[in-house]
Amino acid sequence: MTKAYYSTVLDYPLATVWSLIRDSNNYPAYIDGVSESVIEDDKAGDEVGAVRRFCYLGNWIRQRLAGHSDAQHSLTYAGIEPFPFPPDLLPETPSPTRYEGTMHLLPIVEGDRTFIEWDVALDTAPEDADRWRTLFQSWIPDWTNSLQRALARRAT
Repeated sequence: MTKAYYSTVLDYPLATVWSLIRDSNNYPAYIDGVSESVIEDDKAGDEVGAVRRFCYLGNWIRQRLAGHSDAQHSLTYAGIEPFPFPPDLLPETPSPTRYEGTMHLLPIVEGDRTFIEWDVALDTAPEDADRWRTLFQSWIPDWTNSLQRALARRAT
């Protein structure tokens, strides 16, 4: 097991950020590259156990909402199928990984801003752990920057 972690400050109030991300089916609104998202079995996007199926950069991915707390401003999602390493990034492709990610928001009183931390736990073969962690360490800041851009669009 290995973990990728990233945190930053968003220049928007916590309520604004949470209102955008709290519904796990809202992924296309704040993650660049997500073109479509559907919640299976007619569950709500904030209902623990709900499965979202989304298209990210042309690939369909299924995740289960494993945890959700409006009080803690936190949500956790888990991949249903093992996630394959993107082809052509490395000469030897690591084996697929299981993963679980958590987004957690905290208020920053000064400036009415939001601290966001995003971590992804990766259940990989030990020999693949560093490559998977490096990949997610590059993706999470990209996703957080995408969230920042989405918030800027909403503010205008």
